Amino acid sequence: MATKYEEIQVGERLIRVSNPDRLYFPQRGLTKLDVVGYFVTVGTGLLRAAGERPTTLERWPSGVFEGAKLSTRQDNRGDAFYQKRIPRGAPDWIETARISFPSGRHADEVCPTEEAVFAWAANLGTLTFHPWPVRRGNVDHPDELRIDLDPQPGTDFSDAVAVAGELRGLLDELGWTGYPKTSGGRGVHVYVAIEPRWTFTEVRRGLIALARELERRMPDRVTVNWWKEERGEKVFVDYNQMARDRTIASAYSIRPNPHATVSAPITWDELPAVTPRDFDVTTMPARFAELGDPHAGMAASPYSIDVLLEWADRDERQGDGDKPYPPEYPKMPGEPKRVQPSKAKRN
Repeated sequence: MATKYEEIQVGERLIRVSNPDRLYFPQRGLTKLDVVGYFVTVGTGLLRAAGERPTTLERWPSGVFEGAKLSTRQDNRGDAFYQKRIPRGAPDWIETARISFPSGRHADEVCPTEEAVFAWAANLGTLTFHPWPVRRGNVDHPDELRIDLDPQPGTDFSDAVAVAGELRGLLDELGWTGYPKTSGGRGVHVYVAIEPRWTFTEVRRGLIALARELERRMPDRVTVNWWKEERGEKVFVDYNQMARDRTIASAYSIRPNPHATVSAPITWDELPAVTPRDFDVTTMPARFAELGDPHAGMAASPYSIDVLLEWADRDERQGDGDKPYPPEYPKMPGEPKRVQPSKAKRN
């Protein structure tokens, strides 16, 4: 008979884990208790990545079984879902941050302030934490520029790594330090700490300019085209990850795949030699114990994005203005027609 619950101490908190023997990753034989234990071992790194940030919880309460799917806006009957508001019944020590959506509505999201938050959330089935690129004291001004290198069909992780190498050179020219991590899937994420002086709209505009510069340097390998039919076999720089209410899986988050891979902070020197499968729930704890968090110093040196906004002004003068927002967003000032090119031609 399965144990009804177990209790683990995390800092000053005693976290009760219900159904600890439930298989969360059947292919790996990993239980719910294994998942909670993993988050305890990497808690300091995860708190560095998500601490004081409004955070959406990606919950898989029945684990990652064959055929399991994540609910979407179009189909909310999935086995997993995104929790943007603090769950009912949360203990009073779970703190929140109030954020506003593009629609004008608002929500009080979980805002981690201590490592025990992650163990508590894991007991609810949370595998992936999606922190906003803001701190709760200044929720309208991002303090991280997040560059998502997303391989399109016909490309893979090695292509994202090649593009990341060129991006590193570009950041070096700016005098900036970027911090890479695996997405836990096929992509690469690169973070840059920025001063929290600009709005989401301004930071997104700066990221579009940076992405266009990267595309100019690698036109055969990089695309900034929003519409999938125009991307080709290239790596897409997803500039809309800097739009309000768009988030990226945090460092040390578990990804919902059969291998239980995790989003792993790494160094630039490591990047060419690793694969996403190198980092999972079973291997990351030993790595973390030995090396600590490679991104620990990221917030110490924030940069100005003035140069990116100057590039954006230059591009606009040359006819390259704003790019489309995601479909659920209201029409934004200066945004081009949000119509798929093939449909626009037919019309």
